[in-house]
Amino acid sequence: MTRAEAADLPDADALRTPDRLRRRASRLLSQLTVRSDRLITEGLARADARKWHYAVLASLQEFSPASQAELSRRSGIYRSDMVGVLNELAERDLVERTPDPADRRRNVITISPRGHRHLDRLDVLLDDLHDTLLAPLDPAERDQFVQLLTRLLDHHAGAS
Repeated sequence: MTRAEAADLPDADALRTPDRLRRRASRLLSQLTVRSDRLITEGLARADARKWHYAVLASLQEFSPASQAELSRRSGIYRSDMVGVLNELAERDLVERTPDPADRRRNVITISPRGHRHLDRLDVLLDDLHDTLLAPLDPAERDQFVQLLTRLLDHHAGAS
């Protein structure tokens, strides 16, 4: 490498994050979120899936059947976006929509047998992606990390 090429490279101090920033949980969470979202989005895309697909299928697996409004509340997907997500899942035969016998204006959504199998495959894929994301942590630290994040989220969800 020539001196000119070396001069164009940042020195080690220029690449370091100031300690004041590394001590801010909000900044650390934000940066980890960006990396996590990229990892998960790209990994699911390789399986022809999206995060919202997983959220809906997981909600239906646990609470099926559900109305679109219930799915929206449980998954965090805006009601206006839910129809598009359900259309994608229905086109792939991963969910079934039927009129609600109690209110014909509403649809009842259930997960199909194919949806159950797809969700199982996505669970395996997400387990692998989370192993990559949490690689520096041992299993006990991973469990503790998830428990702490859950406690923080539950606290702030209850406050809003």
